[in-house]
Amino acid sequence: MSRPGRDDAPDRLYTVTQGRSSSGPDNPFDLVTLVVAECAPMPGMQSEHTAILRLTEAPTAVVEIAAELRLPVSITKILLSDLHAAGRVSARHPYTAAVPDPDILEQVLVGLRNL
Repeated sequence: MSRPGRDDAPDRLYTVTQGRSSSGPDNPFDLVTLVVAECAPMPGMQSEHTAILRLTEAPTAVVEIAAELRLPVSITKILLSDLHAAGRVSARHPYTAAVPDPDILEQVLVGLRNL
């Protein structure tokens, strides 16, 4: 059984990334980063860039983009970095819920036990 992206011809992946193997040290993308398109695809864009812009009309996680494109996450991050540098996508991390104060949780438990 072949795995998408992993078994693609290495020369195709090399061509897609224009020979780059990493997206740089200031890369804002990790697996759960939400990506949103800032513009519509333009004529003459690389087909993978066009696909990313269409996928990210609504906030979409990097890992979901990689799965839809059937490309390794590392290659997807390079493509996203290109779009981010051009101002065509924005990146944000998902909101994390605030951790409640342990004292409040303890008071709630005591109150529930007293019911």
